[in-house]
Order: sequence, then structure tokens, then C-alpha cells
Amino acid sequence: QVQLVESGGGLVRTGDSLRLSCAASGRTFSMYRMGWFRQAPGKEREFVAAITWSGSRTDYADSVKGRFTISKDNAKNAVFLQMNSLKPEDTAVYYCGADRNVAFLRARFTSWGQGTQVTVSS
Repeated sequence: QVQLVESGGGLVRTGDSLRLSCAASGRTFSMYRMGWFRQAPGKEREFVAAITWSGSRTDYADSVKGRFTISKDNAKNAVFLQMNSLKPEDTAVYYCGADRNVAFLRARFTSWGQGTQVTVSS
């Protein structure tokens, strides 16, 4: 079992930046892929970004491409999401995920964190 803890969420204004962090513990050797999904009120959880543990592949939702950057620190078993030029429509709970699936980076994860709230005011 992998335990994931997110941090870095908050209340910001349109155009601001935030950096989310996700620290992993437990069976981290099973993490071949890590990434982020988000869920806005009344909506389904949607893919945001993912990265393979080797760092050789990344993928982004079209809605965040060019504004968000995913990165990782293998030594710290951590993944990060740098979010720039934030918009009100980015408001959501952001969930970190991890699993062994590298065949399809946009697939839902099997292990999840508790989530961190990001609110962007207009």
C-alpha cells in the first residue's frame, strides 16, 4: 500500500501561481506512475497531469497544457504540480495518485491521497 499526502493548496486570485506537493510513503517501489486529478463541486474527478517514475513521459489535460508543469523528486518520493496563470475554472480539490500503470497515463489511479483544495477567485 502506498500512502500519499498532498499539500500546497490555498486561496489565490486569477493569474496567480501555486505549487502542489505530494509525498509518498509505504510501498513506493510500486509507483511507476504518479500524477494529479481534480474534482470541482458537482463534477466528476478529471485528469490533470501525470508523469512516469523514470520521468521519460508526461501528459497533461488540454485545459492546463502550457500553464501547469508536473515534476518529481525520486529521492524524496515526491511529485509536484506547478500551476501558473490560474483561472477560476481551476478551482477544485486536487488529488495525488500513484500506481504501476504506465500504459495509459490518463487512467485513474489505484492509490489516492486525501486531496488539497485550490480556490481561484476572479
